Amino acid sequence: MAIEVKVPVLGESVNEATIGQWLKQPGEPVKLDEPIASLETDKVAIDVNAPAAGVMGQQLFQVGDNVSVGALLAMIEDGAAAAAPAAAPAAAAPAPAPAAAP
Repeated sequence: MAIEVKVPVLGESVNEATIGQWLKQPGEPVKLDEPIASLETDKVAIDVNAPAAGVMGQQLFQVGDNVSVGALLAMIEDGAAAAAPAAAPAAAAPAPAPAAAP
């Protein structure tokens, strides 16, 4: 099930913001409450945090676009692998032993 990410309330009398930066790209794992986008207004700059863990899905706006409070910004897709801790990297081959001095 996909989770909607919406523009949060930005402050009194602030109804619109500009997307300053996407901090996560589609396909990247996202943790609960992790910042995924940065919004800017003439009064405030705010990070939009992920409402759930999963995988960053479709982003409906681009950097520089204006968005209204409550607008749908992006989707976070379910992803059990993304919510779980990263798997340990594959074991590397052992380093060669130093050569004995003649």
